[in-house]
Order: sequence, then C-alpha cells, then structure tokens
Amino acid sequence: MSLGLLLQRVKQFPVNIYKHLNKIVIYLCLPAITLYHIPKIKWNPELLFPIGAGWICFLLAFIFFHFLGRRMGWSNKLIGCMILTAGLSNSSFLGYPIIEALFGKKGLETAVLVDQPGTFVVVSTLGIFVAAFYSKGTPDALGILKKVALFPPFLTFVFACLMNVFQFEFKEDLQPILLKIGSFVTPLALLSVGLQLTFDRKSRHWKFLRLGLFYKLIFAPLVILVLYVVILKQHSEGIKITIMEMAMAPMITGAILASTYGLKPKLSSMMIGFGIPVSFVTLAVWYFIVSFI
Repeated sequence: MSLGLLLQRVKQFPVNIYKHLNKIVIYLCLPAITLYHIPKIKWNPELLFPIGAGWICFLLAFIFFHFLGRRMGWSNKLIGCMILTAGLSNSSFLGYPIIEALFGKKGLETAVLVDQPGTFVVVSTLGIFVAAFYSKGTPDALGILKKVALFPPFLTFVFACLMNVFQFEFKEDLQPILLKIGSFVTPLALLSVGLQLTFDRKSRHWKFLRLGLFYKLIFAPLVILVLYVVILKQHSEGIKITIMEMAMAPMITGAILASTYGLKPKLSSMMIGFGIPVSFVTLAVWYFIVSFI
C-alpha cells in the first residue's frame, strides 16, 4: 500500500493501472484460492455458524445503509460503496494470519469456513448484485442475474463445490501452483488500494468513513456476539474465531468491486487504508472480550 502511495508521485507512472490489478485479483487470484480450499472442506451442521456470520453482517449492512441512505438523501453510488466496504470482512488476507497467530493452525479451519463459503461467496453473489444495482443506471433483474452468473469467482465457487461433492481434488503438483497464484491477492490488492488512496483533509468522505468503520469494526461483531453467544448460547472456540473474523477490517475485494463499478473509489480506498491500521486496535479489544466467552 505504501508503494502505491509512492508511485502516485511518479509523474510518468500510469496510476490507472490499478484497474488492471483489480481484474487480476478478481479473475485470477481469487478463483485460485477457491479451487484450493473449497474441495477440502468437510461439512457438518455446526459449520452453519461460521458460514452464516458473513451473510448476516452483509444483509444487515444492506438494510442499514440502504434505508439510512434513502433517508439522508445519499447517492446510489455512496450507498453501494458503504454496503460493499462496511458489510464485508477481510476474513482471509488479514484474517488468516491473525487467526493463526491467536488460535494456532487449528483455528485456520474455522477461518476458511468464515471466508470461503461465507464472505467470499457473499461478495461473489450479493456483492456483485449490489455493485450492479447501485452503479451507473439501474440494470434490470435479468441483467443483474447475468452479471452474478457470469462473475468468474462465482463460477469457480460453483465448480469447486461440485468438486467437493464428488470428492475430487486437483493433483498434488497443481496444489502449490494454486496457492502461489492465490498468494498474489494481498500484495496486488493493497498496491491497488495505495494507488487510489488520497489524504484530503477537506474531503467530504470523512464522516462516511467514520460511520462505515464503526459499523464494520464495532457494530457487526457485536451483533454476532449477541446472536451467537447470548441468544443461541454458543461458546465454542469456533464461535470466538467467527466473532474475531467479523471484527476484521473491511474486505479488500469488496473495495475493489466498488472501485471497479465506480462506487466512490476514493471512499472505498479510504475504508481499506484507514480500516486496516485502526482494526489492529479494535481487534485487540475484541480478543480481550472473546477470551471471557
């Protein structure tokens, strides 16, 4: 991300290259991650808790920001940007290493469930729906469904699910290749964010940034805590990991999707650029809280 900020100052550097980086992340790196992880998942009813958390938080973000935006007279682009950036957790790029550090390699099993059939499928389905719906013009229902059905990460997920059902995995010599391709997601995505990130003190985005980060870093994990622990009486380590995943910074892919569809690119970059460092503080607080569950 720092490199992206530096390259903005190089006059001859094509700053708009971030659009190409976004396409590489969405159409190549993310499908590789899906093809590696999904076929390995072993299903059981308890998995619904970590899988469902991402769906709950995104649907709640849609309801919250859609009706608040309509009431406050926000533009469609602003509403769409807030939903995509505040409603999705960075459950893999930040989530995987943080969860492994706090809960060990065993915790990664739950983290993958939160991410792959959870937040990743959300961004590949409902996310693309929101991006298409709130972008320029209002595409008809058929047009939106077509965008979802033809979205490469979604097609890859469907294929990976079929691989899981039929217990088929790629040969061992292909597995490291998928991991290597997928490993480019974080550096390329953060470079893209850095190329778009601006620090304008007079920007009108600051109040929306504060609201979005409040929802993402505090309100969303609080909802999951109350629902899973207080109401449903769940106290397993998997629940603790799920709450921590919902407290992660905004999802980089969601911000890239917002930027790709022209939904306030500067604000979406700010949500990532400021959300990541701020989340390190709030995550420490949430880890202290879940240790008492």
